[in-house]
Amino acid sequence: MKPHGNDPAEWQLRTRNVRLPRSDELPLLMGIVNTTPDSFSDGGQWVQIESAVAHGLSLIEAGADILDIGGESTRPFSDPVDAKEEWRRVGEVVRILSRESDCPLSIDTSKASVAKNALENGAEIINDVTGLEGDPEMIRIARETGAGICAMHMQGTPKTMQINPTYENVVAEVYAYLEDQKNTFATAGIAPEKICLDPGIGFGKTHSHNIELMKYASKFLDLGCPILIGHSRKGFLGKLVKQTLHREPSLHERDIATAAAACSLADQGIHILRVHDVATVRLTLTAYASSRTSV
Repeated sequence: MKPHGNDPAEWQLRTRNVRLPRSDELPLLMGIVNTTPDSFSDGGQWVQIESAVAHGLSLIEAGADILDIGGESTRPFSDPVDAKEEWRRVGEVVRILSRESDCPLSIDTSKASVAKNALENGAEIINDVTGLEGDPEMIRIARETGAGICAMHMQGTPKTMQINPTYENVVAEVYAYLEDQKNTFATAGIAPEKICLDPGIGFGKTHSHNIELMKYASKFLDLGCPILIGHSRKGFLGKLVKQTLHREPSLHERDIATAAAACSLADQGIHILRVHDVATVRLTLTAYASSRTSV
């Protein structure tokens, strides 16, 4: 496994720190809890509070290091929901999971009011697909609460992002955006130790863009922050599997592809992987690391 860039040792969250993996250790896994009726791969499965909480606890048992709870789908061409409805979907789930588990909770939102409510009810991290640009109050909330933040790159919005995404050099342009955001946060008074960055696989990128970002993911370690990659079940993996099987892959087959790609990201030294099927990815990474060590 390759050494990390500037090798941050910890990610500082609202009330605690998360120790980041060394270059010889496996990535941390962020388990996904979607409380939405329309997410691209598991919409509707966890819309009830009890089922969402049970799913979150099962992800922790499977080895999730962080849980990411979201109440608004950001799949391609999705419509936004208002803050009141988003909080209705996630609020009780955040409250219960923060009470029943020590696992750090992340709120997957681009709305400052939802983030604030979640942080007041036990969440530690704001995970924002708009790079904290979607709501003018988000940076202030992040600074005042001391939350850990994960800022993602996205070209356009979920509604428009897959309409002809264009780059001259996708790796260089995404890198420049994340570097600019990192500097913006520092200027706004957010400590560098609070910042995690995400190149945004599948968000305003074509198939070839996603492949390029995955291939050169280690470049983003030079930013000196924890790097998160969210490749789980994404369309580019489905396309790769379809080319092999000559049919549409099942969800299970996308999870296998997700786990296989996770091995490459682990080799590149990526700190955190955001995944749906924690158990499959954890088992695959463990077996892969063991076989690599024994060679």
